[in-house]
Amino acid sequence: MKFAEDQVVEDDTGFQDNEESFFQDIDLLQKHGINMADIKKLKSVGICTVKGIQMTTRKALCNIKGLSEAKVEKIKEAAGKMLNVGFQTAFEYSARRKQVFHVTTGSQEFELRSQSSAAACFIWVHFGEFRTGKTQLSHTLCVTAQLPGEDGYSGGKVIFIDTENTFRPDRLRDIADRFNVDHDAVLDNVLYARAYTSEHQMELLDFVAAKFHEEGGVFKLLIIDSIMALFRVDFSGRGELAERQQKLAQMLSRLQKISEEYNVAVFVTNQMTADPGAGMTFQADPKKPIGGHILAHASTTRISLRKGRGEMRIAKIFDSPDMPENEATFAISGGGVTDAKE
Repeated sequence: MKFAEDQVVEDDTGFQDNEESFFQDIDLLQKHGINMADIKKLKSVGICTVKGIQMTTRKALCNIKGLSEAKVEKIKEAAGKMLNVGFQTAFEYSARRKQVFHVTTGSQEFELRSQSSAAACFIWVHFGEFRTGKTQLSHTLCVTAQLPGEDGYSGGKVIFIDTENTFRPDRLRDIADRFNVDHDAVLDNVLYARAYTSEHQMELLDFVAAKFHEEGGVFKLLIIDSIMALFRVDFSGRGELAERQQKLAQMLSRLQKISEEYNVAVFVTNQMTADPGAGMTFQADPKKPIGGHILAHASTTRISLRKGRGEMRIAKIFDSPDMPENEATFAISGGGVTDAKE
């Protein structure tokens, strides 16, 4: 039996109104003396909310064609009047955090043992070797993000940025069968883009921000599979390492801001590399995730994936601000990520 199309992403008007109030539209700046022409210039670079202005430096705003220093100061001043840029109590912040939602991974054991699920306003990084389930987890989340969940979560749309050419719509159909949802509805709710260079990957984020703004409260999850693949190609050797890390830091900063600005979860996968110096320090595992400290510090939670027996995979919390170190097993089935069968 299949759900009707409108049941995959429920029309919960009250919940969406609450989501839309999460950010203030940049058009509101007109009430504070900012003309529409300047607002359009801000939108052209992906700044679509008042909070987006607060998140952008004056230097970056001055680099926008047609915006002088005087105009930037006026825009910053107007945005400051509309936002609470000071401190708030932990209790007030806790109340705001109630708008954060969680997207199931498809495996109950994975979530119970590791307390892990893709959460809004966070960047979740899953890293591992090939065949550890990174892409399968990404495909499963494309479907589970659309399903109604706990605490009034009504489900939502997904944006998938593919850097490795591993996205397969047919895989979503198989996973949709497991959850008894309509194939066409699931595919219609996933917006897909193929990135070919690290620059193209960064440019797509401007489109992502514009789309999140255009359909406020509708999109719940942004997936990038994988975050570092194109950087490894575009930058080679130690001579370009500093430039690569700087560009990576800018992209991760943009992802963090988009996540907080629009109350969406960001799920990214990451590759591994062999550490030539690991043998000198007697490390048990000579492999490590790429991206260095830049990616490590920008991530909210990092989860390590490794192979088990057969279709079994093991997930371990590698780094998290609010979860203890723990391990969980899961399996990859025809219906995506599921509980492992002992």
